[in-house]
Amino acid sequence: MLAGHAVALLCLTWGAYQSLAIPRVTECGLSCPQGFACKSLVSRGNIFNSFCQQPPASMPRSVLGALGLSTAMKCSPPDGCSLLLRVNASLTFHESLQGLEVCSTSLDTQETQCQTVQVPRASHRQAGQQLQVRFDCFKVGVAQSLYVTLRTVPHFCGVQLGQQYHTEDCREEDVGKNVPDCFAQKLSYWVDRSRKVILVQVPESGGPDYYVRLCLKRFICEDAGAPVRVIGNRVSRRVSLPYSQELSCLCLEVWSATPDAVRIQTCPFKNDTESLWDAIRYHPGSQALSWEPACPMRGRVSLCWQPGPGAHCLELKHSGRPARGRVQYPLVDTQPQLCLKPGRWPSSPHPLPAASGWPSSRPAPPGSRCACVTRGRRGPPPAVDCSRPPPSLRPL
Repeated sequence: MLAGHAVALLCLTWGAYQSLAIPRVTECGLSCPQGFACKSLVSRGNIFNSFCQQPPASMPRSVLGALGLSTAMKCSPPDGCSLLLRVNASLTFHESLQGLEVCSTSLDTQETQCQTVQVPRASHRQAGQQLQVRFDCFKVGVAQSLYVTLRTVPHFCGVQLGQQYHTEDCREEDVGKNVPDCFAQKLSYWVDRSRKVILVQVPESGGPDYYVRLCLKRFICEDAGAPVRVIGNRVSRRVSLPYSQELSCLCLEVWSATPDAVRIQTCPFKNDTESLWDAIRYHPGSQALSWEPACPMRGRVSLCWQPGPGAHCLELKHSGRPARGRVQYPLVDTQPQLCLKPGRWPSSPHPLPAASGWPSSRPAPPGSRCACVTRGRRGPPPAVDCSRPPPSLRPL
């Protein structure tokens, strides 16, 4: 009895697993019910074309019944699989309808692909019957955001359906194993700090070629070196990418050499933020202290006074600045006890390290927050209040 329950449970589990896999198609095409001679036409379409004609009085606004979207997969060994958008549409047929138009628009690139179904006039005798149409030939990419519209032909005003859809990403097991755009996730890398290079191990693959590059992740990932093309010839090889500085926003980016391929990024030094302090500069001629980190920051920084090594750095009033772009303090004196530290740092992608004294290899640290402090020598902490406003703490 227990064995029977175990077998039943195993069958249910295997059936559930199979139902989670993305359905395969061998040939993309158009499917219509028996009795309706449908013909598919591929067109560029223009979903932004607002021209329409008023529907006949006998046509109900609900003539378009439903719009269903799902993902299918077409495989061509050994090149892997590609994703297709499957569109299921239902409508109540009417004599004035000549067909349907389905358009899929990428929300990332605004690229639109459309398919039109024409129904011969001979089918008009079947007016009032339910018509189910399925399209299988919309090529889509991994993790793509789409907007799909269904309209009548001719386009009748107010008779339209629309739906947003997101295709599966590489985290979906079936997609990750079979779609070449996801194979880049199988790359491994390690950092050779002595040579200042990132070594990327490309596994054996018979799929498409790949590009590998280093980039600085700012608003977009900006080039930090020429991309290297890796030939997908089933031979494992190693790619060496040199870098000049260990930055928290320096990332390794990999993508397939196919149109609109998904780009996968990993940042080897994302937790190494000490180098961001290397952007601090003191200009003796203008007595200005500036900090312009190489990576984008969010939060605030401020000046602080550190009485001694390892002591708590006391934040100076009115010295807080938003850490966006370049931070500058003009007319600042040199003082070994003055430091720059992070203030409020909510949800920063690159948190700064704790405040510390300045290394002796750098210029002498800047001085006080206002003119109340003696110049050029180690002295007491700056006064809490000054008799005049602190212009030296306002950014240029």
